[in-house]
Amino acid sequence: MNSFVPHNQSDGPHVSRETAQWADHQSATLDVSRETEVDFMAPQVHAEVEFDTPIARAARVAMSVRGHGDDGWPRPERCRIMSVANQKGGVGKTTTTVNIAASLAMHGNRVLVVDLDPQGNASTALGMERGADDRSIYHCLVEDEEMRNLARPVPDIDNLWCVPATIDLAGAEIELVSLVARESRLKRAFSAYDTSELDYILIDCPPSLGLLTVNAMVACDEVMIPIQCEYYALEGLGQLLRNVELVKSHLNPGLDISTFVLTMYDGRTRLASQVADEVRGHFGDLVLKTLVPRSVRVSEAPSYGQSVMTYDPGSTGAVAYMEAAKEIAYRARASAGN
Repeated sequence: MNSFVPHNQSDGPHVSRETAQWADHQSATLDVSRETEVDFMAPQVHAEVEFDTPIARAARVAMSVRGHGDDGWPRPERCRIMSVANQKGGVGKTTTTVNIAASLAMHGNRVLVVDLDPQGNASTALGMERGADDRSIYHCLVEDEEMRNLARPVPDIDNLWCVPATIDLAGAEIELVSLVARESRLKRAFSAYDTSELDYILIDCPPSLGLLTVNAMVACDEVMIPIQCEYYALEGLGQLLRNVELVKSHLNPGLDISTFVLTMYDGRTRLASQVADEVRGHFGDLVLKTLVPRSVRVSEAPSYGQSVMTYDPGSTGAVAYMEAAKEIAYRARASAGN
């Protein structure tokens, strides 16, 4: 097996006899001889060089993403309930929900993901096995099942739970119409849940502005909007903002848009930069500084029932989502300080 350490390391660096004699004379008053000093220092230098390899750097990044070696991120003073919403599909909404939730949990926060999308993609990405007879968020909304009974721990990630969605949720929009206080069913479920045990609740909304999304907005305090860095992503944004204002005016006065996340950024195209600049120009500090790039690893992870944070924590997508989650966590502390 090849070694990074030279074979002549124990002999120390080569010096002339005159230089060695001069060095011995200069160090005569020291407790450690010149030869001992050379032998002692050389392995340290080589060890440092060996550790600073591409593989070692990638390993350090992966360990950082998974929260190893840090003291954790700040936790909010009270549970933050955030809806991740955008009526346009394919903007990275579910991916953003899952990976930010996983990253927050890996860095010391207690997080619950509520999958409110009938497609159940967030449940799949978090490794939730769902059968025809499994209880889901549908039974909470329509049958008043307690949310505590529905939350399941996410495999391989401590402090992270998920309330899954099943295909039953597809009919919930119709069934909710005839129920009393149909817009507030999810809020009532949260009221019965002891949220003091949690730091974050992230609600993955369906790609529509129907009753399920309205329930999410009535139940939450904040809305996070992922925006794909392409032209079409901006077209429906105005309608989403108007709906948020309507919910705020009539159903949830405390609702605010707190975060925009720029996703699927491709630095090779001028359009992506233009979209990012336009969003920042309109919404200022509400837009996270972190740009989430297009990443094959992010797309692959759900097929293995994982978030990219566990599937490939050293990938560019995982690092970007970790930085985005870190911004969210530290913004909460800054807001609390104000």
